Amino acid sequence: MIRFKSDKEDKPILDYSNLAFIRKLTRKMRDPQTKFDAKEFVNKGEDYLFNYTNKNVGSVDEKRRKFLKSLIFGIAAAAVVGVIPGLKVLVPPTVTVTSGFPKSLLVDSSGNPIKASQIPVNSPFIVIFEYPMTGEPNFLINLGDSSGKPVEIPSTTVEVPQTGKTYTFPGGVGPNKSIVAYSAICQHLGCTPPYIHFFPPQYVGPSQLAAAEPDQLTAAALLAAKQAKVPALIHCDCHGSTYDPYHGGSVLTGPTVRPLPAVVLEWDSSTDYLYAIGAVGVATYPNGNTGVPTNNPNDDLSSSFGSPVGDKTTVQETENPFSS
Repeated sequence: MIRFKSDKEDKPILDYSNLAFIRKLTRKMRDPQTKFDAKEFVNKGEDYLFNYTNKNVGSVDEKRRKFLKSLIFGIAAAAVVGVIPGLKVLVPPTVTVTSGFPKSLLVDSSGNPIKASQIPVNSPFIVIFEYPMTGEPNFLINLGDSSGKPVEIPSTTVEVPQTGKTYTFPGGVGPNKSIVAYSAICQHLGCTPPYIHFFPPQYVGPSQLAAAEPDQLTAAALLAAKQAKVPALIHCDCHGSTYDPYHGGSVLTGPTVRPLPAVVLEWDSSTDYLYAIGAVGVATYPNGNTGVPTNNPNDDLSSSFGSPVGDKTTVQETENPFSS
């Protein structure tokens, strides 16, 4: 039995049957014919791991599912990775860390700079740009009230429910201080657009309770928005996590226990151009597994997404999820 020491007692984390299971799993992950796809794991989370294990190692019953979940996302992961070297394949590969966040001009698909004054307020379209890594999506949103007028987003303190730690969200930018940017990766299990997206005020109401995926809202999300007095929200249809875009991407409803990391934007009033210059919050899922807020590039520029973006990053209007 492999054990770890807590403050008061030794606790078992890995019996010999599970040890044999892990050894078989890691062999399969390393085998070129059954190689584990880290990017798929980042995108799909535990579902990919369960399907991979079921296909290559054996049936995954409820007991095994709980073991795998605790192994990856709980305290056991930190203990066991050190005990079993092969288990490190579960951790996404890293890239070379650069010194500091890149300052990236936001441009359109033709390479022309995005002008802040031309970004529609409360747009239902999913608008994405990559930062600080290639392949790492972020929402670009011009927030407004229920009448469509831009709303100034002040700096605010954001709490991480996972740890109780806090950090400062710098607020909105642009001519009305209403433009914000948040990670488009749900901090629960890593779902990405269109399953997680912005719900403008016109789509935050009882009619969304019966809407089809990915536009369905839960009663808990509607209640949380009402209690927080916010007209719009960011919601993930995978498991129901909801975030407040008016208050730093803070958590409105679980199961997530971490806010959406925010991209720090800079607005040049002389040109109306927008720049991404940094990030705040817990490092983007699944890298910030400690739940401790950071603005350290060493945390946010170490991931499986790709390489750091350069001095430009392209903004793309991908789809209107409410149009179907």
